[in-house]
Amino acid sequence: MIAEPFSSLIVIILLTASTALGFMLRKWLPEEHLSEQSMHAIRLVTGLLVTFVALVLSFELSTVKGTFDTAYRDRAQDAAQLARVDQCLRNFGSEGDEARKNIRAYTAAVIASTWPNEEKPEGVEYPDTSTMAQRGENPTLGGLLNQVGLKIKALSPSDKFHENIAAECRSDFAELLTMRWTVIEDAQGAGSSPPLSNIVKLWLMLVFLSFGLQAPRKLLAVIVLAIGVLSISSVMFVIVDLNLPYGGLFSISSSSMRDALADMKR
Repeated sequence: MIAEPFSSLIVIILLTASTALGFMLRKWLPEEHLSEQSMHAIRLVTGLLVTFVALVLSFELSTVKGTFDTAYRDRAQDAAQLARVDQCLRNFGSEGDEARKNIRAYTAAVIASTWPNEEKPEGVEYPDTSTMAQRGENPTLGGLLNQVGLKIKALSPSDKFHENIAAECRSDFAELLTMRWTVIEDAQGAGSSPPLSNIVKLWLMLVFLSFGLQAPRKLLAVIVLAIGVLSISSVMFVIVDLNLPYGGLFSISSSSMRDALADMKR
């Protein structure tokens, strides 16, 4: 949660400083450098830079938004698949109870480790998550699912009906493993190239430098430029925040996992 406000603050400081430098240059430069022809040339270059910045920012925003939406959908599907495996084992009968217990423990541990600042799941025994990372593969959680897989493979159907259910459980569990790794990869976010980000910041600094150079030293002009700085900074904030699916202001909700756990406990 610290990275997003800090990065936005840096952008605000850089753009404000660039605008202030533009105001100072306008004051220091001789009048002949501020002719209408010079201002026209500056406006042309500024318009070109604004176009570049708008294209890059829209591309980055679209990319991280698409990645965030995919991560949100995959988390919901992962929760649904957990509930589906649990239901399949419930249909099989008492032989699947131990595997169901492990699935409940796994689901509760995922909730507690992925959303550490939210209320912990109750009524379920699960491993200690205080040392678990919020993102990435965890050996303890992987071990729980491995135990579930072994118990599903060990199911001994007594008739054709239970044989079909056991086959369904094995198929559902295989899909669950695939979905789990998809969610783990989704948590890494879209990623952002630091050089590209720095170039965009440089372009923005040049744009606001030219704004300060062209704008009259009036209160209204200062207010409009301040609104522009805040608007651009908010876009940068959203890009950084969406790139943190489980740690930002727009963090993926735990509701789907909690609903799955509630379904398992009924």
